[in-house]
Amino acid sequence: MPHAHRFFQALADTTRLRCLMLMVAEGEVCVCEMAHALGEIQPKVSRHLAALRAAGFVLDRREAQWMYYRLHPDLPDWMREVLLTCRRTLAGQTPFCADRAALADMPNRPQRRCAA
Repeated sequence: MPHAHRFFQALADTTRLRCLMLMVAEGEVCVCEMAHALGEIQPKVSRHLAALRAAGFVLDRREAQWMYYRLHPDLPDWMREVLLTCRRTLAGQTPFCADRAALADMPNRPQRRCAA
């Protein structure tokens, strides 16, 4: 299971924090959705998501050409609580509110299906 210091290192990076906040809010999010919402190029977003996956914070799955990410279901409760607290605290702040607005306005979002 992930270590506390790696968890807080992940939260300290703005791109990773923004990706995590989208996953907390949306559940499962495609890389293309995150890139659109953050206004970043897909390789940069993918690199940060790979770091989150390697640390054990998120899981991924492929569906056709899309890669979807979600929080790891086995995250300790305290980590989930920190993420939920961050979400509540940051929801109305820039860039987090802009990320959600951009995602909501994204044309041609991939079909969303739960992997569970």
